Amino acid sequence: MRIGHGYDVHKLVQGRKCIIGGVDIPSEKGLLGHSDADVLLHAVSDSILGACVMGDIGHLFPDNDNKWKDADSLKLLETVVRNVNAKGYKIVNIDSTILAQVPKMAPYIFSMRKNIAAACNIDIDSVSVKATTEEGLGFTGAMEGIAAHAVCLVDDTEKKHN
Repeated sequence: MRIGHGYDVHKLVQGRKCIIGGVDIPSEKGLLGHSDADVLLHAVSDSILGACVMGDIGHLFPDNDNKWKDADSLKLLETVVRNVNAKGYKIVNIDSTILAQVPKMAPYIFSMRKNIAAACNIDIDSVSVKATTEEGLGFTGAMEGIAAHAVCLVDDTEKKHN
């Protein structure tokens, strides 16, 4: 078994959608980024890649490549999963936390879990998504941005040695 951790942060700005966990959340501000800036899926992707020692999403999907401009992060996560599965890794479970003062995440948590489970080809009961406001502290509390942490457990029993 291997464990990986992922962390991501994106700035909140006017004129962008707020897509988190593959869910378009109604909000006055959205997340700034080269892709759709889905902070949760980026953290999840990095946790998976980290567990498999396969770099990070910035390496796979560089922000200086227009091919990934406004990319759907669910599609990016699906690509990450295909890559790690091809190397013989199997995702066991994912635990994640969104750090955001606004918007409120609770109404969207189940849909986020469902999206992540589908993209990772695992059961929804193997995906946890939580959210916290950080009590108004820091850049998330000041509503300047949103961050996410994720941890992933991966089974390497079938790992292919190249």
